[in-house]
Amino acid sequence: MNDDNSSSLPPQTFTGHDRLILPDKQELLGAYKGYHVSNLRTPAFIVDRSIVEHNCAGMLASTKSLKAKFRAHVKTHKTIEGLRLQLSSGGHTSHSVVVSTLMEAWNIVNESSDGLVKDLLYGLPVPINKIADIWDLTMSFQNDDRSFRLLVDHPDQVKGLLAFWHTQPDGPYLFNPRWSLFVKVDADYKRAGVVPDTPEFHELVNLILDHPRELSLHGFYCHAGNSYSSKSPQDASLFLTAEMLCVDKAAWTTQEIMAKRGMETQNLPPFVLSVGSTPTAHASSFSEKKVEEMQKLLHGELEIHAGNYVFHDLQQQATSLISPEKEIAFRVLATVVSHYKGRGVDGTDEVMVDVGGIGMSKDTGPIEGWGNVVAVIAPPSQSSSTTNTPSKWMWNKTGWRLGRISQEHGILVHDSSSGIKSPPLPPIGSIVAIIGQHACLTAANHPWYYVVDSSLPAHEEDNGRVGERVVDMWVPWKGW
Repeated sequence: MNDDNSSSLPPQTFTGHDRLILPDKQELLGAYKGYHVSNLRTPAFIVDRSIVEHNCAGMLASTKSLKAKFRAHVKTHKTIEGLRLQLSSGGHTSHSVVVSTLMEAWNIVNESSDGLVKDLLYGLPVPINKIADIWDLTMSFQNDDRSFRLLVDHPDQVKGLLAFWHTQPDGPYLFNPRWSLFVKVDADYKRAGVVPDTPEFHELVNLILDHPRELSLHGFYCHAGNSYSSKSPQDASLFLTAEMLCVDKAAWTTQEIMAKRGMETQNLPPFVLSVGSTPTAHASSFSEKKVEEMQKLLHGELEIHAGNYVFHDLQQQATSLISPEKEIAFRVLATVVSHYKGRGVDGTDEVMVDVGGIGMSKDTGPIEGWGNVVAVIAPPSQSSSTTNTPSKWMWNKTGWRLGRISQEHGILVHDSSSGIKSPPLPPIGSIVAIIGQHACLTAANHPWYYVVDSSLPAHEEDNGRVGERVVDMWVPWKGW
């Protein structure tokens, strides 16, 4: 793209959010509310609402104690119910959100007219064939109290935004029509972003500053996805420090560029310096004093973003930053299909279940396998064969893990790390509860979530076991 005219834009594409027909929540509630989880068709994605609320309240409290802003990522759950908990739990609130897809953004616009969301960020560097759709979204959302923001990390994205803006005859006269931008910066993760204080960074920032009528530079955004390799709070803290240094270098460099251009820098709103991932967001609470000291030196205002924390998973468990029995909020239920005695390693038994890669995802992590079996759930009438106890929601060492997966089925194998030498075979026809490696991809495979609540009293037929009755249904947004 060499100029600022609409002919330089590729054909524009649109989300089609008004054509997507999702399952009706009220119909689902009519069909499943009150069901015991052992009666659900498997595979089934189960969410404990009380754990979600606990996780959301903890994240809001943590960022508030740091005097940092918080931006909730919806990519893990993709639901309005989950979003409301992310933005208001435990007496703490936020109004800032980041999405991974325009479908998520459109659904938020359509379902949150009550002022729930006031600052909405599309968290992918702008695809220039979607700018017309983004414009429509911006005009639908943005007003005196609400702002829609974009990420950029390449000059051609900015040129595309400028080209489209100039095709709008009323553009200069609309309320706050400028594109509000974060520059995505790379803290050596190498997934997306421009490296601060490089020629590419200078070119990008100067291009933005050249167009104050059309563009507004809101801040700098960094994501430490490599922090998922953390094994301790200390590891995650190092990634958080790297993120903060990266966005601060970007802000400082930009202030230097502005000064050289003779631009005012003293009386402008501070740049927003947005950092985060679930591990580094958790690390901020372990290294609060260090973060507070660094904040004093920042050339902008600190914002933390995270999303996976809503559900957590085995990858987060492996970081040692969470208490898995209290903070992993989802299970995938599967039915035991068959037994294969003595077929496994060293003559151990194996078990087939009716969930595979499509129901779990094929992501792996530091913890071996594709999922850990944390409960064997029998119907209330067979309570003697269940391993789910009243004290914890579907959390036990069963001696089984999901060791092999095909498309639609998986094989449970002996989990030697469990300390259980010869785990009993779960009965054929019984239901096992599995925690997967990566909640975001696992949840995306399911048409709806069965919601339970382990903080509620146990049903009278469940022998004191909590969190085994469906109390709500969440329908995730699908598509891009």
